[in-house]
Amino acid sequence: MRYRFVVFALCSVFVAIVARAAYIQVISPDRLINEGDMRSLRTQTHEVQRGLITDRNGEMLAVSVPVEAIWADPKVLNQRHSFDDKRRWQALAEVIDEQPEALAARLKANPKRRFVYLKRQVTPALARYVRELRIPGIGLKPESRRYYPAGEITAQLVGITNIDDKGLEGVESQYDNWLTGSASKMKVRKSRDGKVVENLSVIEEGENPNDLKLSIDMRLQSLAYRELKKATEYHMASSGSIVIMDVVTGEVLAMANTPSYNPNQRSSMQSFAMRNRAITDTFEPGSTIKPLVVATALAEGVVKPDEVINTSPGWRRIGGSIVRDYRNLGKLDLTHVLLKSSNMGTANLALRMDVETVLNSYAGFGLGDYSGVNLPGESTGVLSRRTRWSDFERATLSFGYGLSATPLQLAKVYAILGNGGRKHPASVLKVRADQLPPAEQVVPEWVADEVVTMLSGITGPEGTAKQAHIDGYTVAGKTGTSRKAVAGGYGDDYVTYFAGLAPAERPRLAMSVVINDPKGEQYYGGTVAAPVFAKVMAGALQMLNVAPYTPKPSVRVAAKRGGVNDRS
Repeated sequence: MRYRFVVFALCSVFVAIVARAAYIQVISPDRLINEGDMRSLRTQTHEVQRGLITDRNGEMLAVSVPVEAIWADPKVLNQRHSFDDKRRWQALAEVIDEQPEALAARLKANPKRRFVYLKRQVTPALARYVRELRIPGIGLKPESRRYYPAGEITAQLVGITNIDDKGLEGVESQYDNWLTGSASKMKVRKSRDGKVVENLSVIEEGENPNDLKLSIDMRLQSLAYRELKKATEYHMASSGSIVIMDVVTGEVLAMANTPSYNPNQRSSMQSFAMRNRAITDTFEPGSTIKPLVVATALAEGVVKPDEVINTSPGWRRIGGSIVRDYRNLGKLDLTHVLLKSSNMGTANLALRMDVETVLNSYAGFGLGDYSGVNLPGESTGVLSRRTRWSDFERATLSFGYGLSATPLQLAKVYAILGNGGRKHPASVLKVRADQLPPAEQVVPEWVADEVVTMLSGITGPEGTAKQAHIDGYTVAGKTGTSRKAVAGGYGDDYVTYFAGLAPAERPRLAMSVVINDPKGEQYYGGTVAAPVFAKVMAGALQMLNVAPYTPKPSVRVAAKRGGVNDRS
């Protein structure tokens, strides 16, 4: 009886096993396949690196380099007792700059987790060292790190990305979608040790990133930053900005700021140094705005080019306040109103016109509006549109008080004058000659040419910017020095400017130099900002192979109308 029972039990077990196998393999095979797939099928993602940012000549400004991330699987670490290998664990802890005990405690705290980052963006050498440690539960994941070859020279303009390669500032932020591709996803079969044994299908096609070519010329950018840094340090200024623009196309060839920072060393970054002051900081432009008043008066016909204005006795009471020059300049023609920087002269012109006419002219030159560079944080400045203006406010408006502008807007104003009164949007992207948008005529061409001619004596014996002189070239420009506004009026701190064009006979480049809060005895635009302009402009003209140009008087205007393809 016992024997029969044992035989029956064994036969029953055998039949049950056969029945179960038949059920799994014949009646319901999909379940077994699914169970196997759950253990071997994986979705593998192939990441793409961020697009390149280059200057107009192809020099790298931002590039992604391959790095790796160290990660841990706490479940495997605890199961395989990886913490017991003291020597290897100590070596790993040193790589990620953490105490071995603290690292082990962190990973033992939640033993069921399957993924924890230990350190990201490590160099290939460190990654290779970690790989050779062969610690079960410790892996490496490929990723990329953004590197900026120009460092602090282009820091605020180009911007930075975060650790996940997403743009945070500057061009990196504004064109993040353009620079970022999408990863491709593929279904693969992996072995128990994690190796791919079969590529099955493509789940999602990736998209390659796009490169970005800026209008910046690194030769000019480096020169501008070097001279600006020297000037701000010498004069102990709080900050400074330089903008260089192509007169004909509106392209920004250089945009430099101080103080700056090294985007490759994130630990030392400070927020105040990350600001692109050329587009975010606004100042009352002071006397640099006076050429616009003369241009508006000429365009409106309220003054003739050869008219003489009496500024005696050097001061005038307007509405209970006084407008004054630094001395009695007597009778001045329009050229000397600009060269002598006469407040009385420009106030006289402004009071002949309706305030809306002056404001509309300022707006036409781009004040109080975005410049077109399409960068985050850009300020429009302040151009008030009030219904009531006192005569004194109208007068001070003519020499740069009661409004504010950015260094970029100031450079754009002079680029418009140099381009025969034609306005193009400012651009930090390289613009092809055949893709240049139609220009807007802000003032008649003869008016713009006349004002540029008037400004051409600024570096002469009667001008206010002798230190802006460049051997072999004629400079047309204007100095500016304005007090900084404080609560209840104006304080004792200054902002100094020089904005101008060269060569004056056939303008190629427009530039604005702004030095904020210089210390010491020198604080005028002619002695602080003008020398920076001269050094940077002289170097820029040589780098661009712009030969000294001395045209015949009869062809000067025709030469200036030559356009993009007619420049030297």
